[in-house]
Amino acid sequence: MKPSSASDIESGYASASPTSSSSPSDSLSSLPQISLTPLHLRYLNQQMEHMSAVERLRFSLRLFPNLFQTTAFGLTGLVTIDMLAALAAEDKTLPPVEAIFLDTLYHFEETYDLVNRVKARYPGVKLHIYQPDGASTAAEFEDRYGQDLHATAPELYDWIAKVEPQARAWSELRVAAVLTGRRRSQGGERGRIPIVEIDEERGIVKINPLCDWSFAQVRAYIAEHKVPYNVLLDRGYKSVGDWHSTTPVGAGEDERAGRWKGQAKTECGIHNKKSRYAQFLAQQEEERKKKEEEEQQHKLEGEREEQKGEKKENLTSALEQVEREQLAAEEREKREQQQELRQDFATGRWVTVVC
Repeated sequence: MKPSSASDIESGYASASPTSSSSPSDSLSSLPQISLTPLHLRYLNQQMEHMSAVERLRFSLRLFPNLFQTTAFGLTGLVTIDMLAALAAEDKTLPPVEAIFLDTLYHFEETYDLVNRVKARYPGVKLHIYQPDGASTAAEFEDRYGQDLHATAPELYDWIAKVEPQARAWSELRVAAVLTGRRRSQGGERGRIPIVEIDEERGIVKINPLCDWSFAQVRAYIAEHKVPYNVLLDRGYKSVGDWHSTTPVGAGEDERAGRWKGQAKTECGIHNKKSRYAQFLAQQEEERKKKEEEEQQHKLEGEREEQKGEKKENLTSALEQVEREQLAAEEREKREQQQELRQDFATGRWVTVVC
């Protein structure tokens, strides 16, 4: 998935290096934010609820700076890419929207094939590909993090494969707002999502332009506009993620029923609250800062004690010096008291005589 030549980069499809100088913890640094009050947010949602998906996209392009699209090339994301391309062709003054794809290294081959077909269909879209830190293949991932991590430690897997790369992307690209492919008809935690929301933990505005579309509407748009799509959808899949956690959907099941089947989860971590692993990292960071503060305090106290010792030593030396001078003065006075002046009658001079 990485560009193999300069022509790949010039075409606008550039992969972010998984071995960049930024560490996973560095990716959790402060991100740029758009400030919206709850009243303003509610007003935006009220207004945009009555807009079409295209109108919402056009409005978002004008309103939100540093706007990107995050996509795993699901149907809704593909519809958004096609709509954005149509808007760009219609109005050259609209700012371009670049896309971010999180390559977990465990996508289906059909998904990677789709990415290439989308590149060919929409050459004007700049795609940023982010992979797990320190790995560019599944083999490298398993050498570094262990085999079957998705099964033995799913939250850790989600963090390494998805959450951290996303945080790195948002940090490096200075993302302020993102277009997502989430819809209410997908059920679960997505059932009541607004059009515009604030990710308070990450400081990002999320826009869900097709949140009120059904699966049938999305499929109809794809067919009508001949948008490239994942061939797995013709084999019973409706929502496609990693091959190890995605299965076909049965008749009457929710659209995302094939994701993490048999597990008590509906999201991978990039759209929900912090995972326990993320909370653990935050706790570790807090403890590290606390330890640094304690060490700094201890150092300051040591310096203060050292300064006190130096002052005490200087005071002692000064007192000793005063005492020596007093003793010398007393000795001189004593000697002076033991002397008297007598006149030498031969010379007429006065001379000192020790008694």
